[in-house]
Amino acid sequence: GELEITDLNQLYLQEGTLHVERLGRGMAWLDAGTPDSLLQAATFVQTIQSRQGNLVGCPEEVAFRMGFISAAALRERAGMIGKTELGRILGDIAAGVHV
Repeated sequence: GELEITDLNQLYLQEGTLHVERLGRGMAWLDAGTPDSLLQAATFVQTIQSRQGNLVGCPEEVAFRMGFISAAALRERAGMIGKTELGRILGDIAAGVHV
C-alpha cells in the first residue's frame, strides 16, 4: 500500500527521532493526493509564480541565491533544461535580469 507522510511521522515518533518545525511565514505545505488538491496546489504555484515572479520549489534557484552554485553553473543548468519557461527564467536569474 501507499506510505503516507503521517505513517512515516508515526514511525519516527515511535523511534524517538521525530523532529518537528513549524513552517514560517511564506511557507506552505501542499497535499496533492487527490485530483482536487492537485488542482489547488497547481493553482497556488501558478498564482505565486505569475503574480510575484518567484519560482516555487526550484532547487537550482535556491542553490544560486544561497551561493551554493555560481551564475555559470546556473546558466549551464538552464541550458540543460532547454527552451522552456523554467530554462528561460533560470537563465534570466543567472544574468541578473530576474531578481
